[in-house]
Amino acid sequence: MAGRMKKCERCELYTLRERCPRCGMITVSPHPLKFSPEDRWGVWRRKAKKMVLNDD
Repeated sequence: MAGRMKKCERCELYTLRERCPRCGMITVSPHPLKFSPEDRWGVWRRKAKKMVLNDD
C-alpha cells in the first residue's frame, strides 16, 4: 500500500483514503509543505496574505 497519511479536518481521523470513512469529508495532508530558501513566489504570497489579514 503506497501513499501518505491524510487527516479529516472535521473529525480529526487519520487515514490513507481520499474521503473520511467516519464522516465522508475530503481528507487533506497534515504534512507541511516543502521549504525552499529560493522561494520564487514568496513576495507575492506574503503580499496576498497581508491583504487578506487587512480585510478583516
